[in-house]
Amino acid sequence: MLGILLEFLWTLLQVLWQWVWSVIMTLTPTALLAKDVSGQLVLITGAGGGLGSRMALLFAELGCRLVLWDVDAKLNARTLAKVEKYGVKVVAHTVDLCDSKAVAEAAKKVQKEVGNVDILVNNAGVVYGRSVVDSLDSQVERTFQVNIEAHFWTVKAFLPAMIERNSGHVVSIASTAGLFGVPGMADYCSSKFAAVGLSESLEMELHKAGKDGVQTTVICPYLMDTGMFEGCSSRFPLLLSILDPQYVATKTVQAVLCNQNFVILPKILYLMFFLKAILPVKAQILLSDFFGATTIMDTFVRKEKPA
Repeated sequence: MLGILLEFLWTLLQVLWQWVWSVIMTLTPTALLAKDVSGQLVLITGAGGGLGSRMALLFAELGCRLVLWDVDAKLNARTLAKVEKYGVKVVAHTVDLCDSKAVAEAAKKVQKEVGNVDILVNNAGVVYGRSVVDSLDSQVERTFQVNIEAHFWTVKAFLPAMIERNSGHVVSIASTAGLFGVPGMADYCSSKFAAVGLSESLEMELHKAGKDGVQTTVICPYLMDTGMFEGCSSRFPLLLSILDPQYVATKTVQAVLCNQNFVILPKILYLMFFLKAILPVKAQILLSDFFGATTIMDTFVRKEKPA
């Protein structure tokens, strides 16, 4: 019994220290914490889109080599042309992330022709914006295939080499919709909740295996102005506005450089995340009504093909 008590006290001291250290790291300028990633190979899924393209350019500025994956060859080629101006090695592949075999084959091609991936950024995503009962089976299936199943395929393809050399970084672009349920996007929320859960589970598995050189980062941004959520607007834009994708891209790259595990954007939503943990469900719903979260998808512009 004494042994368990001493173990608990030691664990509590470590927990307190980690909390203090986190505060210190938060207050320390990024420039003082940033690791050197020049020359490292970064693979970004959904690289042709607004956020993916911006992250690619930021990594290129840091001297990284890049692999760009997207199902849209035209958009991917556009990002490729922009990255090439930085003089770094970059290749672009057209990959259907819904097809696990296609992902595995593309991964083997990358490892053979370019080498091991150092930083994997699972960024690709789709949204349809329908209620649970109105959602089409095909849309639900594709949402999960792109938003979470593809994360498994890429992680299974590239993580073993990271574990072997105890070095690497797995990044997941999730969403605040992976922390809070929203009417009109149940399939999207479910897939993003899964992405958050995968990242957390992966972090725990790496810890258990003693692979402290392999890092994980999950980014949970509010709605972004990429065209993906066209028509949506915030009730209180001065407090919680639709995010600029350049801001999200910058914060994501900074999180990678500083080995930050969990990021919510904007920071005010950390408060909402805390309140969710302590408030009863009906109180949470009242706050969602007030801030406009329950009606934000009412003006969403649906597309035949998701942005």
